Parts: sequence; C-alpha cells; structure tokens
Amino acid sequence: MSDRRPTTERGRIRIVGFDDADSSQRDSDGSPERTDAGPQSPTGATGATGATEPAESTLEGTERHRLADAWHRFRRNRTAMVGLAVIVGMAVLAIFARPIEVSTAEYTITLQPFSLAPHDPSRPAVGAANAPPSWDHPFGTDWAGRDQFARILVGGRYTLGIGLVAVLLALGVGIPLGAIAGYFGGWVDEVVMRIVDVLYAFPFLVLAIAIVPILEPIPILGGGFWTVVLALVVTGWIGYARLLRGEILSVREREYVTAASALGVPDRTIIRRHVVPNAIAPVVVQATLNVGTVVLAAAALGFLGLGLEPGSAEWGAMLSRGRDSLAQGHWHVTAFPGLAIFLFVLAINLVGDGINDALDPHRDVSDDRRRMR
Repeated sequence: MSDRRPTTERGRIRIVGFDDADSSQRDSDGSPERTDAGPQSPTGATGATGATEPAESTLEGTERHRLADAWHRFRRNRTAMVGLAVIVGMAVLAIFARPIEVSTAEYTITLQPFSLAPHDPSRPAVGAANAPPSWDHPFGTDWAGRDQFARILVGGRYTLGIGLVAVLLALGVGIPLGAIAGYFGGWVDEVVMRIVDVLYAFPFLVLAIAIVPILEPIPILGGGFWTVVLALVVTGWIGYARLLRGEILSVREREYVTAASALGVPDRTIIRRHVVPNAIAPVVVQATLNVGTVVLAAAALGFLGLGLEPGSAEWGAMLSRGRDSLAQGHWHVTAFPGLAIFLFVLAINLVGDGINDALDPHRDVSDDRRRMR
C-alpha cells in the first residue's frame, strides 16, 4: 500500500469543493440528506407548481411591458392621434345622435336618452326638398325634405358599425383557422389554404355582391345590417388567415416553442400563449387598415342598393339615392355623405399606420436617429 496522502491537487489544477459538498449532503448515517426542494425546472423554479406560476407571471409582465411600450410609441405619433381623435369624435356623434331604445313585448328600455340630431332622420318634409345648407339645416335636405345633418349623424351607426363588426368577426374566423393551419400543417393546412385560394380567385367586391342576395332570404338574419356584415366577413377572413399562417410558419420554429413542446405543454396552450401573440402584430395592422376598405365596400353595396333597406341613413345608400339630385345641381345631397366616408377612411388609415409604427420598435429607433441628425 502506498504511503501517499490523499490530495486534491492535480498538477497545476487544484480541485476543491467536491468532498465538502458530498459530506454536507449526508447525515450521520451516511445517507443522502433529503431536502424539501423539488426538481429544478428550466425556468429556475422548484416543483411543477413553482415552475408554472413564475413562468406565467413573467410572460404576463413581458406582455404588459410590450403593450405599454407600443402605446407610448403610438402616442408620440401625432398624425395617428389625430386620426384616433376623429374616429372617437365620429363614434360619439353617432352614439348620441338619437336615443337608443330596446323594445320588448311589454317594455321599452331607453339605453341612451340624448339626442344631438335636431330632427328625426326618417321624418320627411321637415324642410323644402333639396334645400341648400342653412342655419336650420346645416347640411341641407334631401329629395324628401329630410334633414341631412341628422341622417349623417345616425348613418354613422350603420357605416361605422358595419366596418368594426365585420372586421372583428372576420378576425374571429381568420385567426383560429390561420393559427391551426400554420402550426399543425399537413392536411389541415392543405384544406384551409385551398379554401383560401378558391375565395381569392374572386374579386373582393364582386364576391360580396354575389353573397348578399344569397343571405337575404335567410329569416334569422332579418336582412339589412347583418346581411352586409356576414357578406363582408365571408370575403374578409381569408386575408387574415393567410397572413397569420405565414407568420406562424416562422414563429413555430423558435426555441421557446420547441422548449414548451418538450416540457409537455398542450398544443392549444402553445398556440394561445406563445405562437399567436408573437405573430399577431401584422394581422392587427392589416385589420386596422382593412376597416376603411370594409367601410368603402359597405358604401359600395349601399350605393348599388344591396343589403340595407331602401331609405336607410347609411352613407353609401345616401350617396346612391342622391344621384338624381346631384344631376339636378343639388351638390350637397352627395357631398356631405361622401365627405363623412372620406374622413373616416382617412382617419382609420392614419391610425393603422400609427399602430404599424408602434408595433415596430426598430422603426421607432431609426426615426429618432433621423430626427437627431
């Protein structure tokens, strides 16, 4: 047996700490010491519950920080704030134009009792037919003597409502289908994308014109507003599905998605919490810009006499009904509804550009550098 004493020195490298760590983890019986700590997770938390809660809180904190930064950049964009102010102003005028009532079999509930419009928009002969703008009628009257100012205020409910509701419903269809197709691929992707290709073969407005007569006989829709909305939803979701699918094809290859899948996180949770939030920014920008396109499409349908009932105060229908008056030289009948459509579409485009800049921090940094030069 050698008389050499045990040493922790190996050449120029001195290894320390292993024996001390091993002895500290053993009790007097020589068995490993038990601790209350569970297995360490990749997030640094102990146990299954401890791993989930810090990860979720960190994710929520990161998301709130990202939204706060985006809102800060959006507020610095003056043109976007002007567009937002115009949209909010038009929405307020539309809501408070006339009282909003809900009638049941026995009761009538008034949801909004105020009235900014000086006259009932459906009441004829409140003034002379095709009267020019005056103090009593700031926007003049139409062919039936109805007040144009009141009709434009109330018509904002139809036009703005169709644009916002149609875009939200189209997002509700396009986002799930695009997320499923992009994440899972395979035959699901093939089916969804082939449907998108078939619908893309038709021009947007032509397809909407063809769908409206099909939806009008359905009793549950009741015609009018919801017929136009559903026709625009059927033709509008395809763009969001294709755009989101393309973004998810790149996002699903990221390390955090692979790590979540390796940890056994369900696919629906990965899609909802990791994939879609990191791919949704271009879709939000596109949807904001498409509100103006949908409003123009709804106005075009109203101009062609499709969807809403004849004589409704929708801006496109007002343009259509005022064609004869315009031919007779009464310019105000079509000028003010057209100006309202122009202002709303311009404002929503300004807001869309602002959202695009707010969600792109690199563009914001480059703008700051250009301003400093």
